[in-house]
Amino acid sequence: MGTHKGERGSSGRMRVARRVLIVIVVLGGLFVAADRLAVSFAENKAAEQAQTSENLSSKPKVSIEGFPFLTQIALGKLNDVKISSSDMGASVGSQTLTLDTFQAELHGVKFSNGFTEAVADTGDGNAFVTYASVNKAVPAGMTVTYGGTSSDGKALVKLSGSYDNADYTVTSELSVTDGQTISLHAVNLPTAYTALGLEDEMRQVVDLKIQLPSLPAGLKVTSVSTASDGISVAVSGKDVVLAS
Repeated sequence: MGTHKGERGSSGRMRVARRVLIVIVVLGGLFVAADRLAVSFAENKAAEQAQTSENLSSKPKVSIEGFPFLTQIALGKLNDVKISSSDMGASVGSQTLTLDTFQAELHGVKFSNGFTEAVADTGDGNAFVTYASVNKAVPAGMTVTYGGTSSDGKALVKLSGSYDNADYTVTSELSVTDGQTISLHAVNLPTAYTALGLEDEMRQVVDLKIQLPSLPAGLKVTSVSTASDGISVAVSGKDVVLAS
């Protein structure tokens, strides 16, 4: 009799343990589902806000990394947020230039004042624009192509076109100015123009500036490089203000 009672007691405890385990699994599944729904909603709202603030024709992709999302929100800080877009605008003079890709990763995004303010501890990313896109924005008749790298590591492009009824090809160095502008400066000018004292007029044509879109405060262009198919720009910063 004692043995049967012991077996029944053990069996009963096993059933209770299984039920508790099932409840934990179900609740865990519900939490995961709720967490994923919440992060999906937040990513969509963040993408809509970015589209509006940057005046994009399509929503960028926003990915909030880390799990669980709801716990991060409760603590007022997201570990990592990734943003990517293929519709971010820049400009060359009065002409609009669309960046082919833009990607940024923000780390340690803190919220305050009822989620109306957001600042990332650090941020980094990159943008890429093809020469085909650049050539749609430069002055008519001008073509920009890959120019290699200078002996001191400067990124180079070649500009070809026609000015004052004469064809030209110049090599230009790319550099970063004011943290948001890519400057193209001709290394040398054809003697056909300099001999006539037309250097200043020529530079007004070939020394271009690519104005990147407004970046969040704290995020700046750090370097620029060239490849056979286009121009790459790296950005990074600290205390990056996303909303204020």
